[in-house]
Amino acid sequence: MPGQGKGSMKHVVVDLEMNPVSREFREVRRALNDEVIEIGAVKLDENFRQVEEFQHYVRPEYGEIRSHITKLTGITKDMVADKETFRVVFRKFLEWIGQEDVTIYSWSMSDIKQLRQECRWKWKEFDVKWLAAHWVDLQKQFDDRLGLHNSLALKHALGAMDRDFEGTQHTALADAANTSAILALMQDDVKFRETMKPVLELLQPKEELASSIGDLCPELLKLQQDLD
Repeated sequence: MPGQGKGSMKHVVVDLEMNPVSREFREVRRALNDEVIEIGAVKLDENFRQVEEFQHYVRPEYGEIRSHITKLTGITKDMVADKETFRVVFRKFLEWIGQEDVTIYSWSMSDIKQLRQECRWKWKEFDVKWLAAHWVDLQKQFDDRLGLHNSLALKHALGAMDRDFEGTQHTALADAANTSAILALMQDDVKFRETMKPVLELLQPKEELASSIGDLCPELLKLQQDLD
């Protein structure tokens, strides 16, 4: 099992692209709405520097790739026609992670939910609890650090950092690489606060205004809090 060996901590940032299970597979759809069609990831060393990349397309088993998915991701049915299925590719991904202690990051928890569901259907022997034990929702950490109540999309988080998205959005490897840039920045709290200063200043006046309202009219502030 990955992550059980000794050695320095590694950090893996992963992103998935998915395709809906075809409606003709009714029994499958009760347990699985989508299938992974691409796994992209970057591995960072203990200093959060990128050292390796992983990118594999996956052949869906329950229906062809939908046109709107091709439009979103650029992945066509021909691109995955000769590729390996999920169980094989996901096993390769785990082998690529290696035997070091590892933390796996994604932007939101949607990817781990997908892997959990797909493993339960296609690779029942795999211990999905291992994923939960090593997984971190970087989006939540980012939002919490800024004090945001609503989750930011990846491109908006990069925009808040005054950083352009590198590569093509909704391609798994590019999404993972851009997410890793946010992870690296978050390791230096001083640099993070300096970079995010415009955003923090935008948030600050609202807090000060709320405080002023509370001083002048506590009942109004309580009503506002109740409505929130």
